[in-house]
Amino acid sequence: GEFLTGNKIQNSPYTLNMISESYCVKLCQVTLTLQEYATLKLHIKNGYHNNWIIDNLPSAAVGLTATGERQKHYAGGFPVGFIASDTRDAYVYNHVNIIIDYHQRDPDVEGYRVVGFAVEPMSIHHEFQGGYEWDGENTEGWSKQLSTCNSGAHMDRSMIRANQIVKKGERILYTYDVTWQSSETMWASRWDVYLTEDHLVPAQVHWYSITNSILVVVFLSLLVVSILVRNLKRDIAGYNAIAALADEENEDDVEETGWKLVHADVFRPPDNMPMLYAVFVGTGVQIFITTLCIICFSAIGFLSPARRGSLMTATLVFYMICGIVAGYVSSRMYKSFRGRQWQLCTILTATLFPGMGFFTFLFFNIVLFFLHSSASAPFLDVIIVAAMWCCVSIPLVFLGAYFGYKAKASEFPTVTSTIARAIPTPPALLNPWLGMTITGVVPFAAAYVEFFFIMTSMWMDQFYYVFGFTLIVFLILVITCAEVTVLLVYYQLCAENHRWWWYSFFTSGSTAMYMFVYSIFWFRTLEASRMLMTYLLYFGYMFLFCFAMFLVTGTIGTLVSLWFIRKIFATIKID
Repeated sequence: GEFLTGNKIQNSPYTLNMISESYCVKLCQVTLTLQEYATLKLHIKNGYHNNWIIDNLPSAAVGLTATGERQKHYAGGFPVGFIASDTRDAYVYNHVNIIIDYHQRDPDVEGYRVVGFAVEPMSIHHEFQGGYEWDGENTEGWSKQLSTCNSGAHMDRSMIRANQIVKKGERILYTYDVTWQSSETMWASRWDVYLTEDHLVPAQVHWYSITNSILVVVFLSLLVVSILVRNLKRDIAGYNAIAALADEENEDDVEETGWKLVHADVFRPPDNMPMLYAVFVGTGVQIFITTLCIICFSAIGFLSPARRGSLMTATLVFYMICGIVAGYVSSRMYKSFRGRQWQLCTILTATLFPGMGFFTFLFFNIVLFFLHSSASAPFLDVIIVAAMWCCVSIPLVFLGAYFGYKAKASEFPTVTSTIARAIPTPPALLNPWLGMTITGVVPFAAAYVEFFFIMTSMWMDQFYYVFGFTLIVFLILVITCAEVTVLLVYYQLCAENHRWWWYSFFTSGSTAMYMFVYSIFWFRTLEASRMLMTYLLYFGYMFLFCFAMFLVTGTIGTLVSLWFIRKIFATIKID
């Protein structure tokens, strides 16, 4: 998981000794060639960052705000350099103040633990005393004093005379200070400040998100109770009364209206691509269970950001295990559609979505490898993922499909007729395309605030830890999708439209469409580089994420609608 996310830990030439201060230590000196100058300037222009780790703690970046106040940022590392706003010249941060907080658990025992790590980057045009020129290799240069540093005092921004410019032939001397600070922070709670960003985002924001979502659910629930339950009681009572009257008078021509008219067609398999429908539902159940397990395990603390890559590893493991559920659900649904190409249905369930994800990842990984990006995963890890997919996930899908096809076929409360009933032209407000495109805005509105924090964590390298809030919002999203879909499917049945299978899937699945549109607008806040690869990575992975969301929300709408329709048609008497 750590390597798949592009996190490769490498040793650095910096030397740190516990409780040992260092002052303006020379690290190395380089003379920029034309190629090195162009590469370094491009990296600075594109906003590349250094990401350092000490004792499994990522470095916090210390900088100045617009008002000149010192501020720490606990995620994303610190930049390689900066571009001057007036001259547009590039300057490199060639000096760092390494600030380490330590805690002594027992004053009587000489033992210390690192509980904090921050880096303050500076750009300093270093000069030696007496005008000495160093080539970076002569041993004499290591002992020469710098006129830009005060011996016995840590570097401060007020001491900087000139910044280190980046240009061809420029000699850049890299230096560093090390400062040790005693802290009362316990080792067990040293990650708290990273997870809360030092309370940069108040918890009230998440509570606002929860409140917003709960209000949406309450409104929908009241709407469902006031419209759906009341109408259903009236309809069921009326249909049963008519059936009883017809039995007493031996009349078969009692006129019926409403959703009972489609009883002979409501369980008819989808007219278009029933196999793909079963595959989508099976895959949606697999992703839903995986997501729920990941959120729950993260909420109780098993998957912590302190264990890099644990979230990705757990996602892959849960997704593979849930393959048996995907095979079972898709096979049961395809069997209920009286499908006969069960082998093809099982293969598509095992390969469609994971194949899209794997080959998208493989394509991006190859491009990143040739671009010499640190985000590319090692070839061995790619092979391991492929082996997990082929040797574990696919067999589990086939195992689940075997049990699904061996199980008894699903029984429906009504008998499907041979000839399909004609569907009358619906009113404008009940046009199926209108419901399938607009309805998704309601579930999206119930969770959009939390989506912002998830997007920030995914693309801005922020630590996301409020999985308790995420679990609540996820459940609210599920409830909202279910209520909206059931309500609209009921109105479609009342309009004598029995083609509800794909309608229910797209009605709740359209939430993903609004998520993708939101990601397009959110991309502007990312302030990403103009490299083509940046756009490909962002929109490629966001499309994959939204497609997974489409499968999950669509599956929720489908299964709840199926349960609802079975219930209402089982309560009426049908000859």
